[in-house]
Amino acid sequence: MLKEFKEFALKGNMVDLAIGVIIGGAFGGLVNSVVNDIIMPIIGLITGGIDFSNLYIQLAGTPQSTLAAAREAGATLAYGNFITLLINFLIIAWVLFIVVKAMNTMKRKEEAKPDTVAELPRDEVLLTEIRDLLAAKK
Repeated sequence: MLKEFKEFALKGNMVDLAIGVIIGGAFGGLVNSVVNDIIMPIIGLITGGIDFSNLYIQLAGTPQSTLAAAREAGATLAYGNFITLLINFLIIAWVLFIVVKAMNTMKRKEEAKPDTVAELPRDEVLLTEIRDLLAAKK
């Protein structure tokens, strides 16, 4: 059973998946930083200093001045946080789209490469096969 687990864990697909998860986590942190530290301040400047992370609608309890206090007071819709996460998602989806598109383009180019044997005239292919058979008999 241990041998089977070792074979399973060391398969190429499993290692590739693990690497993808680790890189995905690092990429997610990078995208969060880009959105929170670069994009949202620019959007805040354009919209007159609005801080999206503190945009909320308090549904219950006494009105509060901060999102954290509003959440403690009762039901709260934190739509500013949703907007920030939506921008994160769109950036990640766009980058993944570009990566998959590039991989598909490379795959198509590789599939389109002509087979060198098929390009040779039939008599040359036959002569090559005869030469290889004679070399194998020596």
